[in-house]
Amino acid sequence: MPEPSEFDTALKPTWCPGCGNFGMFTALKAALAELGWEKSGFAVFWGIGCHGNGADFYDVAGFHALHGRALPAATGFALTRPDMRTIVIAGDGDGYGLGLGHFVHSLRRNVEMTCITHNNQIYGLTTGQASPTTEHLMRTPSTPAGVLEEPVNPVGLALASGATFVARGFSGDVAHLTGLYTQALQHKGFALIDVFQPCVTWNKLNTHPWFRERVYKLEESGHDASDRQAAFELSMSTFHDMTCTPEECRVPIGVFFAEEGRPTYQDGLSQLDRPMWKHAQAPRDVAAMVEELG
Repeated sequence: MPEPSEFDTALKPTWCPGCGNFGMFTALKAALAELGWEKSGFAVFWGIGCHGNGADFYDVAGFHALHGRALPAATGFALTRPDMRTIVIAGDGDGYGLGLGHFVHSLRRNVEMTCITHNNQIYGLTTGQASPTTEHLMRTPSTPAGVLEEPVNPVGLALASGATFVARGFSGDVAHLTGLYTQALQHKGFALIDVFQPCVTWNKLNTHPWFRERVYKLEESGHDASDRQAAFELSMSTFHDMTCTPEECRVPIGVFFAEEGRPTYQDGLSQLDRPMWKHAQAPRDVAAMVEELG
């Protein structure tokens, strides 16, 4: 069984002191160790953003993709290396902005992988501009008069797109988040964990204290995670008024929906009985093919 520290590189994380990334970093290493996953058995794909700096801090096989493109890169890997597990780490600006189309199609295909999204509701890496999940009317450097659009609802969108595992976590509760990760990593199909991860530098509204006063655990509320309609209704409870009190704004975290047994995208591909590179172990003479095309 690996220890969480075995997933560390020699580099120390450089996120801002107090950043929610630290809690997510700790929780994922703990979940991997708890599941007994050896580094040779999985790969991690990052997008662009503060979360992407994790590519320097996790001692694992992985790939730092272009902005918004972690999911298609990870899909290619998942389809060619069925012998390994695939983890995607994205950001709200990265995965729900430029990568939103990839997000929806990955969900509907039910590609077997786990997607963890760092949702700090801001573009933290590039000085605090509004992201797709920034709250309505919030003032940022790019929206000095306030954000005009309603924020993207990742949980609701995932459920509407046919997701088979949808959860939401809070980086300030590492123990609970670790439990969500272990469930998602074991799920057969596409698993999404959207994590509220406060940006202590640029987002002065969605802070750790703000969330701690408002989050509640779905598993303690009697929610039936097999009921997609109930999960969707819960997803619509996402706050939209930053002036609301803790009594008025309750933020659910936990597993919204989980469905087992639905075929994955990989299940429909008979050639995925083994890694693609093993399909051509012996040299092939392609001279006739080249001549035919010539």
